[in-house]
Amino acid sequence: MNERVITRAAWTLASVLVTVLFVFLWQRIADAQFVPRVFLPGPDATWASLVAGFNNGQLDRLTLATAERMVYGWLLASLVGIGLGASIGMLPRLRALVEPALEAIRPLPASAVIPIAIALAGLGDVTVYSVICFGALWPMLLSTVQGFSAVEPTRYEFAASIGMSRTAVVLRIALPSSMPDLLAGLKLSLTVALILTVVVEMLTGQQGLGTWILFAGRAYRSADLFAGIFLLGVLGYASSLLFGLIERRVLRWRH
Repeated sequence: MNERVITRAAWTLASVLVTVLFVFLWQRIADAQFVPRVFLPGPDATWASLVAGFNNGQLDRLTLATAERMVYGWLLASLVGIGLGASIGMLPRLRALVEPALEAIRPLPASAVIPIAIALAGLGDVTVYSVICFGALWPMLLSTVQGFSAVEPTRYEFAASIGMSRTAVVLRIALPSSMPDLLAGLKLSLTVALILTVVVEMLTGQQGLGTWILFAGRAYRSADLFAGIFLLGVLGYASSLLFGLIERRVLRWRH
C-alpha cells in the first residue's frame, strides 16, 4: 500500500514538474520574441487577461454560458443515445434493420448540419442544442449499442424464463453489464459536446468562450485568445477528472 502511494505521489510530482517546465519555456520563448507577442503572448500576459476578465465579470458569464450549453446538449444526447441504443442493442432484429442507416449518418460531420439547423430554426438556442446533441449523440449511441448487445444471450433467456419484466431486465442485467461501455461513451460524448459548443457559438454569435476567442483573434488580442483557450482546457480537464472519479466509484468491482 505504501509503495503504491509513493509511486502515485512520484508520478504526480513528475507531471507537475513537466507543467512547470512547459510554462517556463513558454515564457522564455515569448520574452525572446522568436514569435511576435501579437501572436504569442507569454503566460504572464495570459494570466493578466484572465484576472482582468474575471474582475470585470465578463469571463464569468461567458464561461458559465459555454458550460451550460455543453452540459445541457450532452444530457440531451445522453438521454436519446442511451434510450435508443438500449433498444437497438437488446433487439437483434431492430439492430439489423437500422444499422445500415446509422452507419450512413454516423460519419456526417456535425458542422455540416449547422446551416440546415440555422435555416430551420434560426440562430437561437434550438439550433445550438440541436447541433450539439447531433454530434454528441453518436459516441453515446454506439457505446450503448455495443454494451447492450455484448450481454450474454443466456442472461436474457434466463430472465425470460423466470418472467422478469423488460424494465427489470434493463436495470438488473443489461445496464450493469454494459456500464463500462456506457461510461466510456458518456466521457467521449462530453468532450464532443464541448468542441461543438465552441464551434456553434462561433458560427451563430451566441455569447460564450467561442465568441470570446473568435473576436479576440480577429482583433489580434492574443492574450485574450489564449485566456479563452486556457479556460476551455480547464473545462475539459475538470470534466475528465469528474468522470474519472465516477468511473472508479461505479466500476470499483473491476479493481
